[in-house]
Amino acid sequence: MQPVRERTSPIEARLIPRSERLQRLSKEGLWIAAGQGAAVGGSIIGVRLLTSLLDPAEYGQLALGMTVATFVNQIVMGPLCNGATRLYAPAVEDGDLAGFFAAVRRLTAWASAGTLLLIPGAIVALVVMGESAWMSITIFAILFATLTGGNAVLSGVLNAARQRSIAAIHQGAESLGRSLVAAALLFWIGATSTIAMIGYAIVSLAVLASQYTWLRKQIPSGGPSSGHGRARWETEIWRFAWPFSTFGIFTWAQLVSDRWALQVFSSSQEVGRYAVLFQLGYYPIAIVSNMAMQLLAPIYYQRVGNAADEKRNASVSLLTLRLTNGVLVLTLVAFTITLLTHPAIFRIAAGREYASVSYLLPWLILSGGIFAAGQSLSLNLMSQMKSRSLVTAKIATAVFAIVLNLLGARLYGTAGVVGASVLFALSHLAWMEWLARSVTALPRA
Repeated sequence: MQPVRERTSPIEARLIPRSERLQRLSKEGLWIAAGQGAAVGGSIIGVRLLTSLLDPAEYGQLALGMTVATFVNQIVMGPLCNGATRLYAPAVEDGDLAGFFAAVRRLTAWASAGTLLLIPGAIVALVVMGESAWMSITIFAILFATLTGGNAVLSGVLNAARQRSIAAIHQGAESLGRSLVAAALLFWIGATSTIAMIGYAIVSLAVLASQYTWLRKQIPSGGPSSGHGRARWETEIWRFAWPFSTFGIFTWAQLVSDRWALQVFSSSQEVGRYAVLFQLGYYPIAIVSNMAMQLLAPIYYQRVGNAADEKRNASVSLLTLRLTNGVLVLTLVAFTITLLTHPAIFRIAAGREYASVSYLLPWLILSGGIFAAGQSLSLNLMSQMKSRSLVTAKIATAVFAIVLNLLGARLYGTAGVVGASVLFALSHLAWMEWLARSVTALPRA
């Protein structure tokens, strides 16, 4: 296995034969597919196991606990992960991996400490509101969020170093392990949401320890780095990451507003039907999009380095344009096929009581594909160190989506929320394309 510190430089990469580069890329793609596939499989197994052990009320508490974890990761650990992933390539080019790792370790420690400090505040708030019954699940949800956030940062560095196999193994192990350990604890100790969350946290802690141990072996023991070098990388990572924290609160609200809008203006049954639509239509597109981003982001970052060379930036912009067009073509193909086959898909994948909304499946696939195309354009902006340009766009489109979801759910129920999803995806793509062309000089199609 190639150590992190021996990673191929951009200049050396150009000297590798094309066939060898394609072979390496194919191997990396297979590992990413394996990791994402294992994560999806673990999620499906988890739903089957946990819903058979938890009653709906307890499962609902677990889902709300996961929402807390998502919130924490969206505004704290996720941005740090983006910064660490993006700045790895410049650290390699500068020959200062020791300083880079020291900065990542310090920032992750501070972020973890800040997240854990939410626990006393949450306890006080719950006591004041008279909701002490939620105390245990909230505490372990925050702990779980801290651990999964640390895992995300380490996984991001592994992917930036193109250590795909290690990242994939840990990704699959965390997803499947959470399901199995949580189910075992529920069976042995008691069927409560808190016990399930404890199982999640135990597995995340084990995976975190494993990833950290492996990466620790790859960190250079010596080198030119100093406290000044570490401080420099801390500043660079923070400069890249803070915009994600800024718009993270809005994107999180947008992510949950569709279900909550249906709950408020319609019924739990409508939420259930929409959830099935989302899992069959939007979720697979999101998985494919994540696989592409996970594969291409380190390659983009390696190509542009510190984004100071216009020729290197232009080459990535051209790749982005091709990727975006490819995503849109595949989306239209999937949309057309699903228009013809959605009744059969629902007969196979969902219960008879959900068939009434099958006609909306193509439109959620269309929404997911258009959003994925916009995300590919945002990757170009991130590659060229333009993350700050995303702030206004992400906040504005998220607020737009929240308003659309509320109006759609109030006026048209599930169909209205699906329509809102398509309109949001189109607005997001249009804004990302405008930014890419004005900020990074994206070439014309």
